[in-house]
Amino acid sequence: MNEVLTLFELNSLVHEVIEDNFDEQYWVVGELSDVSTPAYGGHFYGELVQKDEESDRIVARARITCWARNYNMIRLRFQKEAGETLRKGLQVKLLVEVNFHEQYGYSLNVVDIDSTFTLGDLAKRRREILQQLEKDGILHDNQSLPLPRLLKRIAVISSATAAGYGDFCHQLEENEFGFHFDVRLFPAVMQGEQVPESIIAALQEILSEPPFDLVVIIRGGGASSDLSDFDSYELAACIALYPLPVLTGIGHERDETVLDYVAHTKVKTPTAAAAFIIEHQGQEAALLDELYQRITHSARERILREKQRYEHQKAVLPLLFAGFYQKQQNKLVLLRQRFSASSRQLLEREKHRFELMKQRMESLDPKLLLKRGYTITTCGGKLVRSIEGLAEGEVLTTQTEKGEIYSKVVLCKKN
Repeated sequence: MNEVLTLFELNSLVHEVIEDNFDEQYWVVGELSDVSTPAYGGHFYGELVQKDEESDRIVARARITCWARNYNMIRLRFQKEAGETLRKGLQVKLLVEVNFHEQYGYSLNVVDIDSTFTLGDLAKRRREILQQLEKDGILHDNQSLPLPRLLKRIAVISSATAAGYGDFCHQLEENEFGFHFDVRLFPAVMQGEQVPESIIAALQEILSEPPFDLVVIIRGGGASSDLSDFDSYELAACIALYPLPVLTGIGHERDETVLDYVAHTKVKTPTAAAAFIIEHQGQEAALLDELYQRITHSARERILREKQRYEHQKAVLPLLFAGFYQKQQNKLVLLRQRFSASSRQLLEREKHRFELMKQRMESLDPKLLLKRGYTITTCGGKLVRSIEGLAEGEVLTTQTEKGEIYSKVVLCKKN
């Protein structure tokens, strides 16, 4: 018959077996889960899990503990080297000791952490997202959008209580040029697992409002370790395909997220985002001022030239008019002389022609013919030119200078 043990006795046996066989330290890789963030000086508790790469199902888990004496040192060094905190969802490589306690059971005691492993995993994750965006052909879509020349209406996605948002607005309001900007905040979660979903919702809300010139996503201050929350394919794809230019000012000088690669323009901080907008407007204002100066200068030169031209015409016109008047007067005199001479010549020609016609008419006068011995014979009032049409018995009248002779046709004989 098997010996009956109490639970404590059985756990004590397991404890002895583990202490005898697992007396070394082991490097173990996994994902942090159910992490508790202790206050300064407290112990760190959490869970390390391993997931199936295809199904994302948890295939192994272990409770982990890091005692306060090691945790503060590990936390500060890890944050400095990896730019991260020990948070849920982070892939880590931990140096652990296997421990079993009769009351608390199996756990792993964290002795150290490999920062380079996490850095490599974060970099790998970002690289995979960027490769997928490029494969989809959308990595540079937002960057290809033209930046409006006038950045007047600015939509800002940030936390309403963030100091970075306040700095951004203050710098815009106090710009040295006196530019006025219409800034509207679309609040979003800027830390934690809800970052992608919250920012995507804000981007969708912006499109339902009156048109904006630029969208600014800013996050200032806080731990740089939270920036990995922005490394999301869904969020990056949304910004890459967004119809408005997106300006990002997330993190600090040495930090970079996937959003920085897909945004139209990236700067490092919220104040740098405000400075970019002010500088852009300053350049446009300088260009407009230059155009104004050029137009004004050209207008002044044109007015001066036209004034000089007017004065010249004013001085020359009377002379030109006087010359024109004299020329026309001379022309009129010449035409008068020509007309007078032509009229006289025409009158003489017509007078001569009339005399000729008069003489001709007089030479054809029947009386002159009768004086010369000619006679005129008529029959029935018609001039007789031949025997054609005459008949026997008709009376002919023959007119001579001295009188008329009446005769009767007895016979008509042709030659």
